[in-house]
Formats: sequence, C-alpha cells, structure tokens
Amino acid sequence: MPKVELPGCGIKMSRLGLGTGTVGGLTKQSVWAKRNAKKKATMSSVEAEQLFLKSYERGITFFDLAEAYGTHGFCREALKKVPREKVALMTKFWWRTQSQTPEKLSVREREQFARDAFERYLRELDTDYIDMLLLHLLEEPSWTEEMKPYMEVFSAYKERGLIKTLGCSCHSYGAMETAATSAWVDVLLARINPAGIRCDGDAEEVLEVLRRAKDRGAFVIGMKIYGAGKLVPDRDACMKFAQECGVLDALTLGMSSVEQLNENLSLFSKYPAA
Repeated sequence: MPKVELPGCGIKMSRLGLGTGTVGGLTKQSVWAKRNAKKKATMSSVEAEQLFLKSYERGITFFDLAEAYGTHGFCREALKKVPREKVALMTKFWWRTQSQTPEKLSVREREQFARDAFERYLRELDTDYIDMLLLHLLEEPSWTEEMKPYMEVFSAYKERGLIKTLGCSCHSYGAMETAATSAWVDVLLARINPAGIRCDGDAEEVLEVLRRAKDRGAFVIGMKIYGAGKLVPDRDACMKFAQECGVLDALTLGMSSVEQLNENLSLFSKYPAA
C-alpha cells in the first residue's frame, strides 16, 4: 500500500482511506440515519469494528471519520488492537446544532461549542491527538467568515499539538474555491469523479480548483469517487480516473464489507497513482 505524508507534521498514512459514512448509516449511528425512524440497522458494532481491523490488516492506515457519522466508537474499539501511531485519523466537526444555526450563536458560544466538541472527540476516540480535523460539509463561499470562531479554536489546539492538520470538506463549488485559497486549510476534502455525479462541477472544473489548492501547498483528498454509489457499475473507470488525474494526494472510499474492501484494494492496485 503506497504511503503519503501529511503536510507540516511528518505523519504518514496509506493513500487509500476507509470512509465510514456508509458504516454510520448501516449501523444507524449517523445523524441522517437517525432521522429515519423506519430505517433499521443492518450492520452490528462488531461487524463495523471487524471492518476497521481487516482494513488495517490489508494496509489501510487512513480512517475517515466524522461526528455526524457516529463512527468514533467503532474506531476506538478497533484502535485498542492497533498501535495509535500507525494510523491517521481524520474526523469532521459538525458545526450545526439541532436548534440554532451558527449565526444565531454568539462568538463566545461558538468558541465553547468547538472546544466541547473537540474534547469530546478525544474522549470518544480515546486518543491524545487528531491527525486531521475538518470543518464538515461547507457550502457557503463566505464560510471563512461564519466559521472564524471555530477556526480560531482549532488553530489554538493545533499550536498545542493536539491537532496535526486542519481543513474542510466542501459541498459546493464556491466553498471549494474559498478552501483552495485559504492558508488555514492544510487538508481539502473534495468530491471528484469522472462523471461529475454528486460533485461540485464537472470533472475538469473541479480539477482546476484542486490544482490551485495543490499549488498553494494543500493536501487534497478525493471523496465520492463512485458518486455516492451511483457509479458503482463504472467503478473501474472511476478508480482509474482518481488514480491518474494527478491531483489527489489520497482518496477515501466508503465500504461496508470485506468483499468491498478486497475489490477496492484490487482496483486500487490495478491503477497505480500517476
């Protein structure tokens, strides 16, 4: 498994990451799954933990988590059997509250909200630090203004060594453009696939923005490689594109079984990164 290095901290991880949004949905732990009262869990906590461990055994050391996925607990249990320094954990700050949007909170309230969330992440993962802490699901081009109190809190944790790299996941073209030029963003998680399905533009539009981010020195991670499952029939072409586009430092794939893990590892090996 090829290794890549996170900027400015020397941490190395596998180029391919295990995305856990799918696991959060199947175990009914994600914020979206919990909203659907009719939806039943189709994956047990033991199965989720075993998928983490099997991924690690196959060379994956990059784990893509999020507060909104509800997957911290599964990862914590798996990490009890794995040396912490051997893996890189990426989690995402869910800045939305159930009752209020950020602009309705005072600056002080937002700062405390971020502190409480981060301290909780450390406890939930039973770790002393987070390798990558991202602002989750940004859509507004002006997000650097709205997110400023959160950003300042997380920057302070980074200065203390509790966060190794900072960044964001983008869900609009404008938000991605802002991230590409923001010096605060060490890691940019962006939606990319050859068909432009569940992305923020067609493939070339997205690649052009990501090239700018790379030129600035950002570490670029691709997600929605299979278009949130819509492109699974074309997964061979999607993997080839992700590996050969020359822009992605790493990629994360949502997987829910050992069979999917094995198939994705086979495709990943079939197309070495450009």
